[in-house]
Amino acid sequence: MKNKKSLGQHWLKNRAILDTIAELASVEGADTCIEIGPGLGTLTSSLLKKFPEVIAIEYDHDLARKLPGSFPGKNLRVIEGDILSIDLAELASGKPYCVAGNIPYYITSPIVKKVLDTTPHPAKIVLLMQKEVAERIAAEPGDYNLLALTTQNLAEVELGPVVRAAEFTPPPKVDSQILILTPFTEPQIDPAHLELAKRGFKSPRKKLASVLADGSTSREQWRARLSEQGINPDARAEDLSLWDWETLSQL
Repeated sequence: MKNKKSLGQHWLKNRAILDTIAELASVEGADTCIEIGPGLGTLTSSLLKKFPEVIAIEYDHDLARKLPGSFPGKNLRVIEGDILSIDLAELASGKPYCVAGNIPYYITSPIVKKVLDTTPHPAKIVLLMQKEVAERIAAEPGDYNLLALTTQNLAEVELGPVVRAAEFTPPPKVDSQILILTPFTEPQIDPAHLELAKRGFKSPRKKLASVLADGSTSREQWRARLSEQGINPDARAEDLSLWDWETLSQL
């Protein structure tokens, strides 16, 4: 079957990598895996070896219709629809579950946000995505971005193996990487404290004191606040940790 470029379809063909994704997604006590974008079922095959039940969400009508016939006798349920509008926890019927998928590059951030905002949380989330985006999500202080902060506030983030573009059919223009997310029971800080970070990242290359200055607090006052908290007054938004933003937002 031909891929549909508008849906960002690239089929991963390396069985060892597919098995690795399934292995990374498996957690003791979670017998259900929700797969995002099963496509031709290459990852589905590996997931069915590790999980007693797989629920696959496929947006493409033709693929969703044909997929069940590829796995006769297997405990596979295929849902045709948009991952962003489906209640994942409801699909799992209250049972512990994991999420895995080779996701389209063009909606990576919305998918990550959607899955992490789902309650009850998945036990683990393993996604294959554009390498550059995976690295952004796993960024450390000095290279932080808003996506990294919001994700790391909700889950432990780990980078898995890099997958070269040649492993896909058709090959994308860039390499991919496996991202492993283990959601926390509760956010590390109140997400409301990241509202200030959103302001800070509007002009990420500017010094933070200049970006945060407004009618009520001047640039020099912000420099003083940063210094009082042990933060370099010349810092940029990318330099601050979750706890730095928590502290600043309460001043």
